[in-house]
Amino acid sequence: MKRSLSEALLTRSEATMVVGTGIITFRLHDCRSLKGKRKIIKSIISRLRNNFNASVAEIGSNDVHQRAEIGFSLVGNDQAVVNSKIDKMVNLAEDLGLAEIIDTEMEIIHL
Repeated sequence: MKRSLSEALLTRSEATMVVGTGIITFRLHDCRSLKGKRKIIKSIISRLRNNFNASVAEIGSNDVHQRAEIGFSLVGNDQAVVNSKIDKMVNLAEDLGLAEIIDTEMEIIHL
């Protein structure tokens, strides 16, 4: 007898997926061109991707020279670990000193 994937997951109580998502909004001081902005944002994105094995992309304010929004997501099986990694990602983005963080949002979803 075949079971569907959802039935199989429901019978395995230890099988949970935790998805952490977030948005970081930056202010880029002294940035007067989209080329200069792209250089800074690419640097931040590549550092976050490499250090945390996360999906990261610029998601907003694409045509504004002095503002940028980066979205990211992580998947794991432990909420505490995902939450900790999100905090560390925000801290790393701030510690790089390439741009000022003016807002952060995060959400953790259990599936």
